[in-house]
Amino acid sequence: MTRRGFVRGTGLAVAGLALRSTGLRSAEATGFRVALLSDTHIPADPQGQYRGFFPVRNLAAVVPAVISAQPEIAVICGDAARLTGEVGDYEALKALLSPLAERTPVYLGLGNHDNRANFFQVFDPLPEGRQEVSGKHVAVIERPGVRLIVLDSLLYVDRVAGLLGKAQRQWLAEFLEKTDDRATALLVHHTLGDGDGDLLDADRLFALIRPHPKVRAIFFGHSHVWGITERAGVHLVNLPAVGYNFRDQDPVGWVEASFSAAGVDLLLHATAGNRDGDGSRHSLRWG
Repeated sequence: MTRRGFVRGTGLAVAGLALRSTGLRSAEATGFRVALLSDTHIPADPQGQYRGFFPVRNLAAVVPAVISAQPEIAVICGDAARLTGEVGDYEALKALLSPLAERTPVYLGLGNHDNRANFFQVFDPLPEGRQEVSGKHVAVIERPGVRLIVLDSLLYVDRVAGLLGKAQRQWLAEFLEKTDDRATALLVHHTLGDGDGDLLDADRLFALIRPHPKVRAIFFGHSHVWGITERAGVHLVNLPAVGYNFRDQDPVGWVEASFSAAGVDLLLHATAGNRDGDGSRHSLRWG
């Protein structure tokens, strides 16, 4: 399957990992503020490009904007590295993220262009919220009105499909069963369609969360498309890529989110590609 053909799908997936940070800001009246990024695709070579986009330059421009927004945390939903997740890619990524990580925790998910072993040579997992799941890296972020769960869908390096896997699904089912009913959002990398390049156990994921209406939304990347849809009463938010788009019609950028017990307010920051929607706002209410 070609990447251009793949972006027509819909989807989900991520891994709960993070840069160490000096501190954590308290929640503000506006809600729990989160910077949502995906598909940074950082190469070791700062001049690396794809379709005329320079991912290193893009992230270098986004980081100050994220800092200015003053989020409590930032999450990158997978494909942090360019293609095969080389150590040099992650060293470049860490340098780019350092100004942000000095101010707030940065959780990094693993996508199909990441390499788990190489990632851990450069980054340490964030101790707060890390969960013990065999073969996966999962994090839980708790706030009074909302809970975020960062999942791991890395299956193969530099191949398109993703998988949560039995151990992670079992952990999630048990976790949802024993926790309170506060609004919960999942953050992953892969899309949630039924194609060969999507999350291969997406249907099993939806079957798992069906008895738990507290799961209100799923955020994901992978397709390099910005879009908001719904499935079985769950809001699905496809985050734009920071590195580059696959189609001229799609924005390149990131999303500012403010979570509360009632829902989430989203603000699109389109920094490149199709910028027509830059500054657009979307409010998703928990039904």
